[in-house]
Amino acid sequence: MRIVVVGASGNSGTAILRRLGREAGAELVGVARRVPDEDAGEPYDKVRWHSCDVGAPGAVERLTEVFAGAGAVVHLAWQIQPSHDQRMLHRTNVAGSRAVFEAVVRAGVPSLVYASSVGAYAPGPKDRPVSERWPATGVPGSSYSRDKAEVEALLDRLEREHPGLRVVRLRPGLIFQAAAATQLTRYFLGPLVPVRLLRHGRLPLVPTHRRLRMQAVHADDVADAYARSVFSDVRGAVNLAADPVLTPELVARHFHGWTVPVAAPVLRAAAALSWRARLQPVDAGWLELALNAPLMSSERAERELGWHPTVDSVSALKELFTGMAYRRHTGSPPMSGGSGLAGRPLGVLRGRLAGQTNPY
Repeated sequence: MRIVVVGASGNSGTAILRRLGREAGAELVGVARRVPDEDAGEPYDKVRWHSCDVGAPGAVERLTEVFAGAGAVVHLAWQIQPSHDQRMLHRTNVAGSRAVFEAVVRAGVPSLVYASSVGAYAPGPKDRPVSERWPATGVPGSSYSRDKAEVEALLDRLEREHPGLRVVRLRPGLIFQAAAATQLTRYFLGPLVPVRLLRHGRLPLVPTHRRLRMQAVHADDVADAYARSVFSDVRGAVNLAADPVLTPELVARHFHGWTVPVAAPVLRAAAALSWRARLQPVDAGWLELALNAPLMSSERAERELGWHPTVDSVSALKELFTGMAYRRHTGSPPMSGGSGLAGRPLGVLRGRLAGQTNPY
């Protein structure tokens, strides 16, 4: 089967290429705005690459050509930064997704697997998991969540107008792997957080709030769910999360830190002020998402895909933190360890401020 992965050079894409590369008879095609160099190494070297900015004019025509003859398209392309340019993010995330979906229809691709997220859900409970029936209308105040919900609405319309197209929406929690550590540091922490202190396996202080309860899953387990979705007849939304639920108390215990209760208004103010001052790259909407996104049940994935996470969430977090401490990265442009990129100290000296300069 010819499988086209759009956004194949990022965190999830790298893991998916590793997983699909083990499938006999799978012909892998990767789409990215900046394709990996020839010497990028595994898993990028076993893929036929095409350069395309999904949000640019002419993207539909270009993607239709690339999608011709594909048995499935996996759509992962999503832009997190620069957070200070919401128009650019919407252009890539929503308009770009619309272009991908139109090209899938034009090319007659039978299956589309889309990278949705827990972030698509409306605010929900933190004391029990919800199924895929929970409304995917987003969390107010989070631009990431708003864009995810808008793309979900596009998919609703796509399914109504093209019932013969099999659409799968995978909704994972936080996705961790060591290889993405430098990328995630640049995108979410910025240049001022001393991540090298994580080499000692310690987080001295962990802010706590009763609604800071989140779920995570290892990238390799997410990739396995994508592979199972491509080769199955499953349709619709599927949640993906590993146990246990990550709470501040649990994180503090595993990383030998102290918990510090902090009221939500204080957390919001700290996030907003530090973002506006370009001290860190993510706006307060990410805090709103953390406080309000519901816990998810993965029962459907287990029942209909036969999917079971092989890495628990604490182990995945430990792997990520180790990767951050030792600056793990890969050879693809978004996963690069380049010292002059936005979100790195040298990048700041070159005027590439956190949350303001395009890091892709």
